[in-house]
Amino acid sequence: MLKLAHIVAALVLLLFQPVAAAQKMTEYQLENGLHLVVVEDHRTPAVTQTLWYKVGGADGPAGKSGLAHYVEHLMFKGTEKYGPGVFQQTVQALGGTDNAFTSLDYTAYTQRIAADRLEEIMQLEADRMHGLLLTEVDIETERKVVLEERHTRTDTSPNSLLYEQMQAALFLNHPYGQPIIGWRHEIETLSREDIFEFYRQHYAPNNAVLIIAGDVEPEEVYRLAVKHYGGLEANPAITERVRPQEPPHLAPRRLILEDERVSNPYVIRRYLAAERNSGDQRPAAALSLLSALMAGDGVNSYLKQKLEIEQEIAIYTDAFYTSTVLDRQSFGFVVMPKNPAQLEEAEAALDAALEEFINGRVDEKQLARIKKALHASRIYEQDSVQSVARRIGNELIIGLSLQDIEEWPDLLQKITPEEIIEAAVQLIEPKNSVTGWAVNTGSDS
Repeated sequence: MLKLAHIVAALVLLLFQPVAAAQKMTEYQLENGLHLVVVEDHRTPAVTQTLWYKVGGADGPAGKSGLAHYVEHLMFKGTEKYGPGVFQQTVQALGGTDNAFTSLDYTAYTQRIAADRLEEIMQLEADRMHGLLLTEVDIETERKVVLEERHTRTDTSPNSLLYEQMQAALFLNHPYGQPIIGWRHEIETLSREDIFEFYRQHYAPNNAVLIIAGDVEPEEVYRLAVKHYGGLEANPAITERVRPQEPPHLAPRRLILEDERVSNPYVIRRYLAAERNSGDQRPAAALSLLSALMAGDGVNSYLKQKLEIEQEIAIYTDAFYTSTVLDRQSFGFVVMPKNPAQLEEAEAALDAALEEFINGRVDEKQLARIKKALHASRIYEQDSVQSVARRIGNELIIGLSLQDIEEWPDLLQKITPEEIIEAAVQLIEPKNSVTGWAVNTGSDS
């Protein structure tokens, strides 16, 4: 029993210590502008390379939505040096895996490989930064793939369609209102010239962050990066991204999506919300904790207690917020009523619960539990160097510094109940909101 008590005491002590990264980070800047970060983790002889470009779905020119995602697909079609399919075939032959993903703010390409094969995948990735070679056949083949992806993931999903419509309604002027995958009618008209112009404009070393994470030595990674990426020319036309911003919103917006495929009608409310900014992360930290209080702790969450347990009006509640975006995004609430015909009552109950929260006090015991859970999850994250690398890349690509990244966990612990209430007051402004109903066409709602 004494040994068990000592173990428990040690674990409790660990959870109250500042988060100390098991991985050491080293930062470099190549002469051509490439930002390199090396994350050392010597526990297994593997390495992850992720190249992040500062261009995403919100960076396409007007009338040409979906370009960033389309280019992501086409990056696997081959270069002047390596033919079609060679990239993936080489990674697979080396026993590795690769992937790519596009968000509103970035496009990223990642590979995981044995540490002693790093140079080979660095060479491949560097080559397609400047050597992409496409034919009209490639363009048309991949257009069909992208359109089918849109059909499968969006057009046949009422939840995705509602999200897309709400995104467009929430952002009156900002390009966050256009879907990452693009509008179907615009995807259908993108030309080879559109694609190459976009590629040449954005795919350059001075518009990228390279994360190398795993069983590596920083000096050797830097040498390899200079060897393979260092000779690529910077694009002098690249500047800081300046996007159209939102005008003051004057009225709340509402929409109803009626679809026979809606299995459980629900209400979703989204508000414009602050993002994380370098040197000024407290507002986003307060919103992150607000989201966790509302829905992030299972049965103890505020919305579950109020709407599912006390009032028994809902069978499901949720809240969501993503802070790692370049510009102001959204904070959302979801309520799925027990009775599909009671969407209006569910929305009213949500409004009442939010008002009660603002006029009340934060449950400090619940807040303490959430802070401990966040602290613990940061420690557990160290088990996956891939997860750490992806988080760091996501944070750097939106303009945060390594110092900001290192300060974030401790900042979350310092946010007060008063700051959370104030964040909720600032957030819940009706004129900055869009409310959506998902309704089954066979229901009486």
